[in-house]
Amino acid sequence: MFQEFIKTFSPNVKNDTLSGLTVALALVPEAVAFAFVAGVHPLTGLYAAFMVGLITAIMGGRPGMISGATGALAVVMVALVAQAERDFGAGMGPQYLFATVVLMGIIQIGAGALKLGKFIRIVPYPVMLGFVNGLAIVIFLAQIPQLQESTPGGKWGWTEGAWLAGNELYIMISMIAATMFITHFLPKVTKAIPSALAGILVVSLIVIGLDLDTKTVGDLASIAGGLPEFAAPNVPLTMDTLLFILPFSIILASIGLIESLLTITVIDEMTDTRGQGNKECIAQGTANVATGFFGGMGGCAMIGQSMINVNSGGRGRLSGIAAALFLLSFILFASSLIEQIPIAALTGVMFMVVIGTFEWSSFRMMRSIPKRDAFIIVLVSGVTVVTDLAVAVVVGVIVAALMFAWDHAKYIFATKTIDADGSKIYELHGPLFFGSAANFKDLFDPKGDPDKVIIEFKNSRVADHSAIEAIDSLAERYIAEGKELHLRHLSPECRTLLKKAGNLCDVNVLEDPKYRIAADNLG
Repeated sequence: MFQEFIKTFSPNVKNDTLSGLTVALALVPEAVAFAFVAGVHPLTGLYAAFMVGLITAIMGGRPGMISGATGALAVVMVALVAQAERDFGAGMGPQYLFATVVLMGIIQIGAGALKLGKFIRIVPYPVMLGFVNGLAIVIFLAQIPQLQESTPGGKWGWTEGAWLAGNELYIMISMIAATMFITHFLPKVTKAIPSALAGILVVSLIVIGLDLDTKTVGDLASIAGGLPEFAAPNVPLTMDTLLFILPFSIILASIGLIESLLTITVIDEMTDTRGQGNKECIAQGTANVATGFFGGMGGCAMIGQSMINVNSGGRGRLSGIAAALFLLSFILFASSLIEQIPIAALTGVMFMVVIGTFEWSSFRMMRSIPKRDAFIIVLVSGVTVVTDLAVAVVVGVIVAALMFAWDHAKYIFATKTIDADGSKIYELHGPLFFGSAANFKDLFDPKGDPDKVIIEFKNSRVADHSAIEAIDSLAERYIAEGKELHLRHLSPECRTLLKKAGNLCDVNVLEDPKYRIAADNLG
């Protein structure tokens, strides 16, 4: 048991530590940028990256996965902060954000306790592909503004500005290309050090040694600060406060859990292991509750940094812990050094993440998979970019379910035979549910059928209340013609469904007073 724990904590201490350092370096500019997006101080984003990353690494359900402040949450938080500033006074935005993050965490803990994490399994594979591709595009778009002369703000972390030109542009592109070259080819030579970390260090030394004029982390904001301090959100504990933060908390909790659970799925496939979704829900919630009390903006899993970690050899919990502790050390002791790292090096690493994240095989699949699946991949990718991940996944699942229902609605049919006693048997094939209920009714001929009709269900099943209503409607048509309708070979699940209908249908009564159906439970 102890050896198993140690193996989970850190299969390889060196790899986990070095990959944690690589991730920490990549976390700095993103945490700062997302804080600007949300309209709060940069340290608010950095504290969130530290605390959420540390707590989820210790108690989460997916060793090796990295969590922190994310853009998906930041684009919702900016509306919360702006509205709180407008409604409750200047300076109140961050306080209401912290209160919202605490409630968000409580909701996520509740989701984990209720074991709602298992519902991520209903996400179809085309939606997963769309999610991954869309997120890769989002990561790519978030890097493009680094080639602009801009100031922090906007959806992707920067407002629109003039493009870099001349030597500054050439230096930026050259350093990005150099980082990507090292990251891609170094593993072919040696795996002693994570290639992404090597790329960042080499390009940083080149820029500093040659005194090249290019943007650095320090151009974003100063990351120097102290330890996060405990402080309850300074908001009135009233019903008005709850009604204000509750809608935002629900949205943020949903986005955070969806992104985290889908990232677990992606990392599971990469590492051929399996994470624990419900455990991760509780860990994410605990992390956000703690972050809200320590001045952080909250967070969730980060697929980009998780990909960096896994590709750099980080597999155990130590990699996430190391990333969080390195990030804290940057804030406390090494801010002046970290601020000298060129943005080009970090941008190059993120471009490699984009290349590794995007499912390039999906282009090849388009010609061989059903058109509806191809449409869902494109739809989810587009919605992820235009809106956010939670909306994209929900839209994708709904569209996939509707397409599934539409397709299976056409599969219901019946073979007809005449029994020795003259009764007519309809042997039903295909599921009877809301999508097929209309087609089900068209299979029968109450006027032309004999006095006794049997519907054989051994190759079918009653799936929902629409199916019960369809059977009742059909029974009324036969009764109106003075004929009997019997159901036969209902599966145990179907009988349970009918029994749960209570007064609507009692399958143990041969002639139900309301539904007037004789149910012959012969199998």
